[in-house]
Amino acid sequence: MRRITAILTFLLLFVPFSAWGSQVFEVSVEVNTAQISTTDYDYIDQLAPMIKEYLETNSWTDDRFEEIERIRVNIQVVINSVDDRMFTTTMLLSSERPIHNTLQVTPVLILTDNNWVFEFGPNHNLLFDTYQYDPIASVLDFYANLILGYDYDTFSEKGGEEFFRNARRLSDMGEGSGAGWSGTGTRRSRSDLISQLLNPDYEDFRKALYRYHRHGLDLFTQDPDKSRDNILEAFDMIHQSQRRTTARYPFDLLFSAKHREFRAIFMDADTDRRLEAYNKLITIDDSRISEYERLQR
Repeated sequence: MRRITAILTFLLLFVPFSAWGSQVFEVSVEVNTAQISTTDYDYIDQLAPMIKEYLETNSWTDDRFEEIERIRVNIQVVINSVDDRMFTTTMLLSSERPIHNTLQVTPVLILTDNNWVFEFGPNHNLLFDTYQYDPIASVLDFYANLILGYDYDTFSEKGGEEFFRNARRLSDMGEGSGAGWSGTGTRRSRSDLISQLLNPDYEDFRKALYRYHRHGLDLFTQDPDKSRDNILEAFDMIHQSQRRTTARYPFDLLFSAKHREFRAIFMDADTDRRLEAYNKLITIDDSRISEYERLQR
């Protein structure tokens, strides 16, 4: 499988080969220690650069990413508590991809993982081995593949299938580790998310990601009206997927990342398209009606 890029043709033709490389992610990591005393845990400062290096330097795909194609990833790790080097944390993660023919980026995935528990000590080393469970590395492996799955889905229909399947294998390995991979009392775990994304009921949802990004955002500067029409079709596809399932995690993640962008795209549209977008959006995302009401004005 080859990544279908959304970069201008002349860039692909004239960027020197030396500018290409295997790096997929550009990662920013922050570790928030406000809830603990760092007197005995000053080595926690090693965590952020370790995560950044792990994600940026390991090989996640055979496809080559030109620098402008790299996926921007932002991670914040909030340390909630620590007991004898066992850290209980919350991870806030987001990813972005560039919009064709512009200098802008668009959010693709924004999520919060409330159940990341791991042991961490001074001079901790991470081994890149996706077939061996590790409380830190395996979670990073899972999210690297999840982000890639989302990203590739925006460039071709269900283009992220390989990465989502990798993520499910990692999730299954985590579940089998007995390390509390999915947490308790929640339907918004890592395992739930990847199971839903690979469920046939979400096929239209995933195809909508492609139509929205590749035939919507990426074409917007060339033909805004056609782009908006394609986005309206993507909304219909999302609605069809919603009608097949009661599980909402992927939909909620999408609307959390995109609702302001959805509204902004149609603010300057003609009256008919703007009102059509309003009617579709309040149907597929009824928790943000007040946000979309501005499209009626």
